[in-house]
Amino acid sequence: MLKRELTDLDDLRLVYRGNKILGDLFSKSIHSVRQLTGNESAAKGFYRFLQNDRVSEEDLIYNLSMNCQAACKGKFVVCIQDTTEISLSSHSNRIKKDGDIGTTNANKNKGLGFLLHPSLVLDAAEGIPYGYADIKVWNRPLEFKSKHERGYNSLPIEEKESYKWIEVSKGTKATLNGIVPGMVIVQDREGDIYQQFAVVPDEQTDLLIRAKTNRTLKDKTKLFNCLSGEQAKGHYELIVDTKQNRKKRTAKIEIRYKEIEICKTDAASKDVASSIKLTLIEAKEVGYDGSDKICWRLLTTIPVENVQTAKACIEWYSWRWMIEEVFKILKKEGYNIEASELEYASSVRKMCLLIMEVIIKLFLMRQAYAEPEVVLSADTCFTKDEQDFLEHQITHLEGKTEKQKNPYKTKDLKRYVWAIARLGGWKGYESKRHPGITTLWTGLKYFKAAWQGWEIRRNVSTR
Repeated sequence: MLKRELTDLDDLRLVYRGNKILGDLFSKSIHSVRQLTGNESAAKGFYRFLQNDRVSEEDLIYNLSMNCQAACKGKFVVCIQDTTEISLSSHSNRIKKDGDIGTTNANKNKGLGFLLHPSLVLDAAEGIPYGYADIKVWNRPLEFKSKHERGYNSLPIEEKESYKWIEVSKGTKATLNGIVPGMVIVQDREGDIYQQFAVVPDEQTDLLIRAKTNRTLKDKTKLFNCLSGEQAKGHYELIVDTKQNRKKRTAKIEIRYKEIEICKTDAASKDVASSIKLTLIEAKEVGYDGSDKICWRLLTTIPVENVQTAKACIEWYSWRWMIEEVFKILKKEGYNIEASELEYASSVRKMCLLIMEVIIKLFLMRQAYAEPEVVLSADTCFTKDEQDFLEHQITHLEGKTEKQKNPYKTKDLKRYVWAIARLGGWKGYESKRHPGITTLWTGLKYFKAAWQGWEIRRNVSTR
């Protein structure tokens, strides 16, 4: 696993500044430039970096994709896409209304901000995050017309916002083709677009998308009903965690699948095939009738010939929660980028991209700890000096009983994730739930404060 850093800017000073910012964003876990930088000169340097035309969004996205490419070389991967809005409405009186900001869906389409649509790449076997193969960042106009006013239904797919799914899929392929032996692109209902099934898949690329439309199939049956008479091919159980008013339960899931053929839609381009053969996989909860009953209908270009393949597809789709966590940490449960004091939307957009690279480190930390068989070097996230400091911290964080001691003796990433999690409020008991992303993010804030004090003491003592 390679270090997450900037390497491809055209000025070494910009590379140095960018990597310093990445390091501070990771270790301090805050978005505020004033809090990230120790003095006025450093703050001005940070602002200049974000406003520098020689550091473009395209440069940052290219660096992200090259880091991902280097990390996942030779691996079979799952690429998960989704969209999030960055709302800057609370800063509407301060932020510059330039070409990098526009209307969002918030407040009945009167919000202010921009949108992000990344392709998060994971190891297909272990779920290890490798980074982002591509990210689309865009904004709507400040005066955004309704679909009716724009004649949306008659627009070609390339001029619709939904084209983002196809565009980022193509960008993902451009980054990973020839680098990985194969990839599965995973999307939620919004990605259920006929044009995508027609133009994206190839020998190296498959699609796995949750069905949105109960379309009529070529044999005149309805998609959502075509498996109702089929016997279950397999089943499994999963624990549904407590959420809001939902009670924890064990869900029993039945698996069905069959080959289907979908027909070309009116919105599709004229030059695509008139029909496409896919596999429909259904994962449906039985013995429960609550409003949150699980029923996933997945469309895939993967040939499903046995229940093991169907289960693999269901598991890959379930990994969508990881990209949702990226958005949570980017926003209110972590860096809170929407509260940024930056005056230019272009700077906020660049800051988002830098933070998203840093979030990969947080995922690596959690993955390293949660999966015992995953071995990652501590150098992936921490310098040698930081590891030495964490060794001192471990002696203070360990309790008197064996259960309260750090169970990892070798200097791999797990040993130091244990320390960061303890700083973040985790109790340290292996019998309890493993530390989550938010706990690790909180722990990093305490880590940096303690690290700075340790550095001052060490420097003073050597004078």
